[in-house]
Amino acid sequence: MSVRITHCAQFDASPDVVWRAVEDISTHPEWMRDAVEITFLTEHHKGLGAEFACLTKIGPFRNHDVLLVTEWDPGTVMGIAHTGVVTGTGRFTLAAHGDGTRFCWEEVLRFPWWMAGPVGERVAKPLLGHVWRKNLSRLRAIVESPA
Repeated sequence: MSVRITHCAQFDASPDVVWRAVEDISTHPEWMRDAVEITFLTEHHKGLGAEFACLTKIGPFRNHDVLLVTEWDPGTVMGIAHTGVVTGTGRFTLAAHGDGTRFCWEEVLRFPWWMAGPVGERVAKPLLGHVWRKNLSRLRAIVESPA
């Protein structure tokens, strides 16, 4: 079993501007409330095959997530595989929409048995959804800022 969480947002910024904000994985903690620290495990830090560890924290819960970039189409999509304790996939998609960008974030996650497996997934879904909606608001503030 797994939990699927999808959130989309409309940004008043071009896909190029939004892509520049998300392609630099090292800056994700600036807009992802749950990402505390990113450590790269490969020499290259973007593009297919880039691998990194991300210390995540939600409330009292901490996890060292290991992620591998599996999809990379500049300006359009970034896909990752979660290969740590929590497994699954994540995907950012960007599409021109009017004068701005429609940005969608989808995650499909599987929790191990000791994190309550499917029960933990059901409990986590609304909490993660809330955190990721806030993350998209923070990303919006970055891409829509005049500087």
